[in-house]
Amino acid sequence: MKTYIHARLSKEDRAVLDELKKWTGRSESELVREGLRLIQRELEPKRSALEVAGRSSGKFRGGPKDLSTSKEYLAEFGL
Repeated sequence: MKTYIHARLSKEDRAVLDELKKWTGRSESELVREGLRLIQRELEPKRSALEVAGRSSGKFRGGPKDLSTSKEYLAEFGL
């Protein structure tokens, strides 16, 4: 079931909406929905790199601890 909303826009906001419609070819409804999603993504708690990596973190144990800084290992890459 769809829900409808009504919003009052200033002249400036209406002009922005009209410009976005022209630039994107999207409908007003599509732009409002996308705007809501953008705001939600902006406000939701950020996940750490460890959370994003999930179960793949810690997969490689016992390797050299200085792999990214050792000249010995980096020599193979021309550094």
